[in-house]
Amino acid sequence: MLYDTELASPVGVLTLLAEEDALLGLWIAGQKFHGSALLQAARRGDCPALRAAEDWLARYFAGQAPDPWALSLRPAGTAFQRRVWEALRRIPYGATRSYGDLARELGTSPRAVGAAAGRNPISILIPCHRLMGADGNLTGYAGGLAVKEALLRLEGV
Repeated sequence: MLYDTELASPVGVLTLLAEEDALLGLWIAGQKFHGSALLQAARRGDCPALRAAEDWLARYFAGQAPDPWALSLRPAGTAFQRRVWEALRRIPYGATRSYGDLARELGTSPRAVGAAAGRNPISILIPCHRLMGADGNLTGYAGGLAVKEALLRLEGV
């Protein structure tokens, strides 16, 4: 069974989608590639995975650096997308990487990394906001550049 909930955050309303044991989605209001099709099958409710994600997000928005591996995540995507998302989870809180650096690590192109990051279904927890352009500038973010900047400021970047 799928469960969803919404919660207010400093970057807007967040919509979370989960099964009992894993978070499947976290979207920021207005985000590109929102999981609306999946949400139609969900019912408003509560489950252990949602409670764990809500607790994690409360600590994150309080300026703490919660363990990125503390939650069970099950993002739906291609094998390549999941590889990129796994690499994103290894970028530490308060740090950034360029699309090019991540592409070299994965043996692919910066454009491919950007495309996979743009389809990230679990925003914030899979921290694609920590990806920067080669020159260190903010570039692309499905939740919008203002949200990306706010998340990075929260992390002290």
